[in-house]
Amino acid sequence: MKKLFNAAFIYMILGVSAGLFYREFTKANDFPAGEFTQLAVVHTHLLTLGFIVLLIALVLEKTFAFSNSPKLFGWFFWLYNAGLVLTAGMMVWHGILTVLGEESSAMISGIAGLGHILITAGMIFFFLALGRAVTKSAKESPAPVAA
Repeated sequence: MKKLFNAAFIYMILGVSAGLFYREFTKANDFPAGEFTQLAVVHTHLLTLGFIVLLIALVLEKTFAFSNSPKLFGWFFWLYNAGLVLTAGMMVWHGILTVLGEESSAMISGIAGLGHILITAGMIFFFLALGRAVTKSAKESPAPVAA
């Protein structure tokens, strides 16, 4: 549980910092207001996929103890976080290039795609671990008594 809490806290700080960076970096470089850059959505990705998703996972861990499948939990945790960091990093890189008026490359898109694949793989392991824990919990719970 501590891993999930700490990771959620770190993503909260990163998400808020990304929003601040976006605002200040675009102002410092006289980037036209209303013109799109990926920097505008990095903070929402970090806050939603990092902070909120991991807080939900923390609640599910408290309820079902899905980390009792340590291999599945480990694969979920590390794949998901590696994917999210890779994806957000590529978004920042692409956004900085946009603000500076430079061309992006297919490499950035490819690495971001790899990040998305890792997030997806992490979520698959999350559901495998959670499904195992929910099934175990259902078998251990007494059947409800009809009134």
